Amino acid sequence: MKSIYKEYNGSWIGWPGVAREDHTTKELDQIDALLGKENCVPVHLSHEEINLYYEGFSNRTIWPLFHYFTQYADFNADTWEVYKSVNQKMADATISVLEDGDSVWVHDYQLLLVPEMIKSKKPNVTVGFFLHIPFPSYEVFRTLPWRKELIKGMLGADLLGFHVYDYERHFFSTVRRLFGYEISFNQIHVEDRIILADAFPMGIDYDKFHDAALATHQKPLQEKSRLHQELEKYFLTSPDRRLILSIDRLDYTKGIPNRLKAFARFLEKYPEFRYKVTLVMLAVPSRGQVDHYQQLKKEVDELVGSINGLYGSINYTPVWYFYRSLPFENLIELYSSCDVALITPVRDGMNLVAKEYVASRTNKSGVIILSEMAGVAKEMGEAIIINPNDENDMAESIYQALTMPLDEQRERMSFLQDRIKRYDIFKWAHEFVKSLFKARDIQSDFLAKRINTKIQKQLVADYTKSKNRAIFLDYDGTLTRFRKNPQDASPDEELHNLLKNLEKDEHNDITLISGRDRATLEKWMDGHKVNLICEHGVWVKDFGGTWKTLTNISNSWMDMVRPILENFVDRTPGSFIEEKNYSLVWHYRKAEPEQGELRANELKDELTNLVSNHNLEIMEGNKVIEVKNGGINKGVAALNFLHNKNYDYVLAMGDDWTDEFMFRELPREAITIKVGLKHTNATYNLESVDAVREFLGDLVNAG
Repeated sequence: MKSIYKEYNGSWIGWPGVAREDHTTKELDQIDALLGKENCVPVHLSHEEINLYYEGFSNRTIWPLFHYFTQYADFNADTWEVYKSVNQKMADATISVLEDGDSVWVHDYQLLLVPEMIKSKKPNVTVGFFLHIPFPSYEVFRTLPWRKELIKGMLGADLLGFHVYDYERHFFSTVRRLFGYEISFNQIHVEDRIILADAFPMGIDYDKFHDAALATHQKPLQEKSRLHQELEKYFLTSPDRRLILSIDRLDYTKGIPNRLKAFARFLEKYPEFRYKVTLVMLAVPSRGQVDHYQQLKKEVDELVGSINGLYGSINYTPVWYFYRSLPFENLIELYSSCDVALITPVRDGMNLVAKEYVASRTNKSGVIILSEMAGVAKEMGEAIIINPNDENDMAESIYQALTMPLDEQRERMSFLQDRIKRYDIFKWAHEFVKSLFKARDIQSDFLAKRINTKIQKQLVADYTKSKNRAIFLDYDGTLTRFRKNPQDASPDEELHNLLKNLEKDEHNDITLISGRDRATLEKWMDGHKVNLICEHGVWVKDFGGTWKTLTNISNSWMDMVRPILENFVDRTPGSFIEEKNYSLVWHYRKAEPEQGELRANELKDELTNLVSNHNLEIMEGNKVIEVKNGGINKGVAALNFLHNKNYDYVLAMGDDWTDEFMFRELPREAITIKVGLKHTNATYNLESVDAVREFLGDLVNAG
């Protein structure tokens, strides 16, 4: 990231890596001064904060939970409080260097709360967030006591990035279930913003690894490292010896014990490879003070000893085990020398070791055995993909890798190298930044239509000057919030009073234009001086008049469509059918969100041919699919209402795509307002039902 933040003339905000108590004030000032030269803004932490925030909540709660090791997750209120306070410190340090119009990129699970903390104080900055580990399924995530707080923190971002679509999908599912926000494609619609989420598979600095591997091969003997000299001596004495490489942090997510057991199974099943194949296992120390990691090291030590004792001899050690980190130069030497890379985590957000191995294979030989549980498996179909919990499958894959013809190795490796070189770390970063700017532009587009104080004053002034006003108001999602049971959405006292105050003005001609059935709307509007247009324009009733239809229509088609909807009710718990005079509606607001969306798409596909052959229309509203007669919509009904009437002020407000007909058909000078931040033909935008009521209240007061 160094080149990225410098390229954009940015600042890097983070913990410098030392505990505050370990240094004098003078030393800390010197550290800050040196960091300042690199445009780095330090956030100093104490030993207690490091222990409770980083080692505690980050690595004892979020890390195991997000990697599906729920049995290791520690739900501790004390570590949660410190996690919140450190996130606030990071946010405050960021805010201190921010100006309106700036962009912020927040990284990883240690800072999940920071996006919202920044956005709440600096709404005019663009915030991106990237998660470098998996995002788990809702069934796992829901076990976290502070689940809503973490998601709310992430939703402070304008763009959320994940390694692969699976993690993005799990996040969408969690957002739907916890908050009920509408999600359209990769956009999350919250009360006053649109948030983008997308998959950005992280790359590596391909040229750095590839060039280093080339340079390693070209070094004269005296300049080669001790490790490299030992490897070459080894191959000279045993020219048919094959090396399998395993490189990981010593972490329970990496599947190291499974890998060792599979290697033992391979040696047992294929004895002809004994004395010919060695597993080079580099385990980088990690979190050695944590019990789970200490137990893991003990298990790995015992497995290595068991394999070497069972299959080894004076001249043959099956597993070369290194419990330490290695310099970059030595890593390249191992990547270049080993015939097979065995990369088999039981859960991994991405895993860049696989990409580093590919970049280092300058002669295009080599085979990767890769766990399907690693995010990188989505990009590396040419690898041998295995289930890391299946020791037999892994053992067979080792055999397949060691016996793979050189031509096949090179063909597979060529595809992998081309792909990984094309989408390297710089491409990854630039794609994210480009999408972040796109998110900013989307927000700007919606803000441009939003009714601000200046626009509101003008609209109110035009209202007060006018003498003959037509006001069209949608009901659900505009005047009142959606309810899981549609019959629970009757007007509250505030709405009754608001409508009555609008009706008192003799200049106002108010029309409720809704998808509701006429009986319900007539009952709810009893005592109000309003016109009613129901079922999206099928039924019309002027105040004091009788119900009439705009055209001759029939409902004979219902017997044909009803059984289809009933079948979907049977298959989708929580859904139900609403029957109107000239339409049938399938509601799925109370269904499981993902299942409801899936069934809705199925239903639309199943109905498509049927409706086209019988002059019917499918209308998709908010968690509803409605089948109705074709050629009738709110736009036709609203225009018919205006016919031969002389209004000097026309106002229309609605929240879903059925209202788009009205926005398109009304005269250009009409004031059209979309409720909710969505793409629209309306001229203006209000973000919520509360904003609608406030706007209408201002009109009442002005009148």
